[in-house]
Amino acid sequence: MAKDGPNWDGLLKWSLSHADGTQPTRQLSEEDRKWFMEAMQSQTVDVVKRMKEITLVMQTPEHVLVDHGVTPQDIEDLLDELQEHVESIDMANDLHSIGGLIPLLGFLKNSHANIRAKAADVVRTIVQNNPRSQELVMEANGLESLLSNFTSDADVHVQTQALGAISSLVRHNKAGVTAFKLDNGYAGLRDALASDSVRFQRKALNFLQYLLQEDVSDRSVATGLGFATVLIHLASSDDAETREAALGVLLELAREKNDGRGCSSVELRQLLEERIEGISSMSHEDLETVKEERQLVDALWSVCYNEPSSLGEKGLLVLPGEDALPPDVASKLLEPLLRASAANGSATEKKEEPVKLL
Repeated sequence: MAKDGPNWDGLLKWSLSHADGTQPTRQLSEEDRKWFMEAMQSQTVDVVKRMKEITLVMQTPEHVLVDHGVTPQDIEDLLDELQEHVESIDMANDLHSIGGLIPLLGFLKNSHANIRAKAADVVRTIVQNNPRSQELVMEANGLESLLSNFTSDADVHVQTQALGAISSLVRHNKAGVTAFKLDNGYAGLRDALASDSVRFQRKALNFLQYLLQEDVSDRSVATGLGFATVLIHLASSDDAETREAALGVLLELAREKNDGRGCSSVELRQLLEERIEGISSMSHEDLETVKEERQLVDALWSVCYNEPSSLGEKGLLVLPGEDALPPDVASKLLEPLLRASAANGSATEKKEEPVKLL
């Protein structure tokens, strides 16, 4: 049975056979040229037109959609398609101008959890590394809806997707960070760390570390809110990524004012001793998989107790075959300063030119 639509495989073979250098270039006849253009145009999607069509569906009341046989899965599929379109920054910024941003944010309050979650994920795509769309979402009160889903939704998947969108929305966005803090965002992160969802915990840990690195004064806030207790618990997790992320945040807290005030608990010392013992009992293969954790444990011990951990004496910081220590994990704390220095033109190192492609 013949396939419906143009034979794209055949077209590709035809194109390659006339452009592989083995045959002289053939001049297309007017008939061939017309066929080729019509075949291509028949498969070309007018993205803006399609986004407008999706916007009309998003603007339609839910009960009307139901009456016309539109299912929640149909809406999810449309949001999947919209997400593909707005991966382009230009299309992401155009969504507001065609009236699509407000109804998309409205889907954050949809009665179906999967739609709320998917809408948040589309918002994340729109605002990621996109200051203009960050501004538009903030002006449309999108952060408030995302925060509500992050802190209060009954579905942990919705909460997780909302947190992912918040992280992208406020990243390198001072107004967004300020609004997040004023809306008691740190308390929401603390609750997220106590969740049973490992994925939710990881997202909260990564976002928390970003916030503490961007504003070191928040270390005292996090300490006052009792983050250390839950972080110590997570640093004993069976999940290696969770342990590593929790240790990284603990290192941030331990660096508070460079006086080690984040190291005063007996529980933290017990944790580090247990991690050193656990690392010491690992096989060589397992040790290779926890390279970052080894460095974090040693850095945290050094900051807290002003001496190297026993991991160095046991030869567990640099394994056979590892040429040298990787950069000190604690140096991540200096990244905001380095970025500021570069922005002020103090960086003098010339960037290496990329290799030119023929």
